[in-house]
Amino acid sequence: MSLSLDADRQAVVDEVRLFVEREVIPVAHDLEKNDTYPFDLIEKLKALGVFSATIPEAYGGLGFDLLTYVQIIEQLSRGWMSLAGILNTHILVAYIIATFGTEEQRQRFLPVMALGDKRGGICISEANAGSDVQAITMTAVRDGDDYVLNGSKLWVTNGVYGSIFAVLTRTNTAIHPPYRGMSVFLVEKGTPGLNVSRTFEKLGYKGVETAELVFTDVRVSASNLLGGVEGEGFKHIMSGLEVGRINVAARAVGVAQAAFNDSIKYAQERNTFGKPIAQHQAIQLKLADMATKIEAARLLLQQAALKKDNGERCDLEAGMAKLFATEICQEVTLEAMRIHGGFGYTKEFNVERYYREAPFMLVGEGTSEIQRLVIARQLLERYKV
Repeated sequence: MSLSLDADRQAVVDEVRLFVEREVIPVAHDLEKNDTYPFDLIEKLKALGVFSATIPEAYGGLGFDLLTYVQIIEQLSRGWMSLAGILNTHILVAYIIATFGTEEQRQRFLPVMALGDKRGGICISEANAGSDVQAITMTAVRDGDDYVLNGSKLWVTNGVYGSIFAVLTRTNTAIHPPYRGMSVFLVEKGTPGLNVSRTFEKLGYKGVETAELVFTDVRVSASNLLGGVEGEGFKHIMSGLEVGRINVAARAVGVAQAAFNDSIKYAQERNTFGKPIAQHQAIQLKLADMATKIEAARLLLQQAALKKDNGERCDLEAGMAKLFATEICQEVTLEAMRIHGGFGYTKEFNVERYYREAPFMLVGEGTSEIQRLVIARQLLERYKV
């Protein structure tokens, strides 16, 4: 079940669903096994227009709301979560440019991003700064009409094949609290001094590069300062992370749905003690719990997307959706493995891939522990005595 969309937007979601069935699921196993970047699928996604999904129509995009977008992401993740990751990071960068960028920045970056030829990456985390964003040390120092950036960023999705990076820096290292001195710069691949130092081999989330980017005296024009004003970067990133957390929740729902789909099919085909295992009460209880938790996660996800679409603050709702969806994804993928028995532990079936994909979403865009803190603080504010 999903909140209803108008006919045109539902048609797009349905087309993505068919694309996943025809193009993604048949090749996902081999792409993931070989850790291969999906060049062919990227070209097909560009043709579908999904890289422009939420970019405003005025800049060449489809102008979809988040409610539509999360259903697209759920479908892609059902086929292969890595594919949704490539898209998610791109859309997140496009969102902060569309929301906080100057008109010149929107005109310069969004039309090329809508085509999908130049894809976005976001640079926040550092070796000693993950959940504690205010601990970043990367600097941007004004030098005439330019800024000079120095530092490094970790865990950059699209770090190798991306082209436009939103980079969080400190433009004022003396001010306290530190968030007041943070700014975001839009840095393009090929700028002298910007290099990929390494990529990371991961448990799951294969086929998409996760890189460390090093910035050594990277000179960018002041016109690349997001919004044109220093000190607003922390606000830009936090607003973007609301979208990011909704995105990750959508990915978790998609992977959990894939695990459930495989499980309920297998349970009706596998026979033990003279009947399909789906007729055994122990398996039925698992299937019932899996489906119920997925549906609850989907509704939390769509509620958060609706609130963001309405222009309201949604860190509470996004945190709840991200926390619940990713935790139940971990549970559902484990139950899927149990239902498949010994086969579930082999690479012959997809459930072992789902199980390896789930932990990424527990930590990506803020750990479950961080989500609980965000939720608790918002609840205490909302129910203040």
